[in-house]
Amino acid sequence: MISEEILDLIQWPAMLVTISAAWYVAAERKDNRNWGFWLFLLSNLLWLMWAIPQAAWALAILQISLAAMNIRGVLKSKKK
Repeated sequence: MISEEILDLIQWPAMLVTISAAWYVAAERKDNRNWGFWLFLLSNLLWLMWAIPQAAWALAILQISLAAMNIRGVLKSKKK
């Protein structure tokens, strides 16, 4: 099990990765947008690592839903 101190620290990189992902997804270059989707997937994982032990179920379900949309974004980005 993850210690409380480490668990509390996870939310900060999760927040930074989420902000970076939003920046990249809004980029004009396709490869930067693709990076944004992958960063969003990483942020979804980090938020899940924080939400589940905290019993923050709404946040966990949100991250799973957003991950599905980000996977869709990765797949659509590769098609064009």
